[in-house]
Amino acid sequence: MPELPEVETVRRGLAPVMEGRRILRLEQRRADLRFPLPERFAERVANARIDRLARQAKFLAAHLSTGEVLVMHLGMTGRFTISGQRQGEFHHETGHLTAHDHVIFHMEGGESVTYNDPRRFGFMELWPAANFEAYPRLRTMGPEPLSNGFSAAYLDSALSGKAAPIKAALLDQSIIAGLGNIYVCEALYRAGISPKRLSRSVPGLRAARLAPAINAVIAEAIAAGGSSISDFAGTDGNLGYFQHRFDVYDREGEACKRCGSEVKRIVQSGRSTFYCAQCQR
Repeated sequence: MPELPEVETVRRGLAPVMEGRRILRLEQRRADLRFPLPERFAERVANARIDRLARQAKFLAAHLSTGEVLVMHLGMTGRFTISGQRQGEFHHETGHLTAHDHVIFHMEGGESVTYNDPRRFGFMELWPAANFEAYPRLRTMGPEPLSNGFSAAYLDSALSGKAAPIKAALLDQSIIAGLGNIYVCEALYRAGISPKRLSRSVPGLRAARLAPAINAVIAEAIAAGGSSISDFAGTDGNLGYFQHRFDVYDREGEACKRCGSEVKRIVQSGRSTFYCAQCQR
């Protein structure tokens, strides 16, 4: 599932053709994705200007001139692609659309933005902008990496007394928003912390290493356009490159880049964890 860097990469790709422009027409090719699409979806967004295209955690939030926010989530296989004016005139007989192209935004300026999702785990919802802080899927989120609210001091407080393994705690979106399996594995390796270590033992010196490690991994992944290990690609179809820099993720059996020991894999809460038992304590 795309994590914070991948969603930020998508946001940056969409912003030049969506932010500050009107949605001339929305083409809805099915009634639902993971959840039903908004009632009167096409009617509610027609001619609305996208005043701001933001990202919060793993969600895209298009703030519309109509006073609503269009929240979009990519799920596991969701992808946005941009087409120019000629290619953007989508009709069934032209063959441009595939069976998995579910929503098309025809934008002011001539471009079309197509949402494709083979497994349909993504979703789109409309929520009143005046009450957006109450949007249920975001209101319990913790601070994001790279934000003013995230620091070693914050980790000291958030992890204090928690018995869960640190890997599980970092995947908890109510503690840190936007982190997923890949970047948690990479950050724990950089900080030299075992994924099996109890969270309550991390505050202090370990948290002082972990917070900057998380920020560095996320910043580098955004700069690299995210990680493409299965379905992810940017809006231009290009793959991310951060997977070529993985220190431990998906490197089971390979040599640790620091000490040469074998990178191990264990399963925690149903997710694969990759780590070096020598470097991470």
